Amino acid sequence: MTPRAVALIPARAGSKRVPGKNVRLLAGHPVIAYSIHAACASGAFADVVVSTDSADYAEIARRYGAEVPFLRPASYAGDASPDIEWVRDALQRLRESGREYDAFSILRPTSPFRTPDTVRRAWAAFVAEAGVDSLRAVEPTKQHPGKMWVVRGRRMTPLLPLTPPEQPWHSCQTQFLPQVYVQNASLEIAWTRVVWETGTISGWDVMPFLTDGYEGFDVNRPEDWREAERLVESGEVTLPEI
Repeated sequence: MTPRAVALIPARAGSKRVPGKNVRLLAGHPVIAYSIHAACASGAFADVVVSTDSADYAEIARRYGAEVPFLRPASYAGDASPDIEWVRDALQRLRESGREYDAFSILRPTSPFRTPDTVRRAWAAFVAEAGVDSLRAVEPTKQHPGKMWVVRGRRMTPLLPLTPPEQPWHSCQTQFLPQVYVQNASLEIAWTRVVWETGTISGWDVMPFLTDGYEGFDVNRPEDWREAERLVESGEVTLPEI
């Protein structure tokens, strides 16, 4: 039996670095529209729900095909609010309305180049993997943490101190260091039980999903927006017709 899943798209108002970033226009549409499209067109979800504290954002989300059955409480919509708060709140309120899900996926609006195929590939990998709590999108890091330092006053120590003393990573050629991956904003998938059992959105057994090309590109800063617009205008990335 195919697990029943819900796509959760977080879109709180009040972004500081890029005001209104979740509904800022990219190629003529609010950027959230591309995440809604990817979720709906993927065929992976029973429902696509936007979690927002803004009535204006809710109206935009509904226009592009998502549900907004309730607004997120302000207490879960601050700069420092952890994801587990709004995810647990959304799943609980959906449960109270009679909707239960085996799994959920977080699709962040600031990842507009994620496609329906991205979602389908990730979902297929997740449901095929035994014994896993969650899946998280990752990509090779461009700057290896073995070369990073923590500065305290006039001294510094390696960020990763537990490296071979005879040949510390900060003194190795990068090509000889182990491959390291960084999470990106493309997507996360988890079994719903993880939220109730562990109080986290990921649990403890997390599997990787390697994104390809610009699937994990995240537009969170003004320079990211300029690059996203350049990619679209140059034809390097093609956005769907919505």
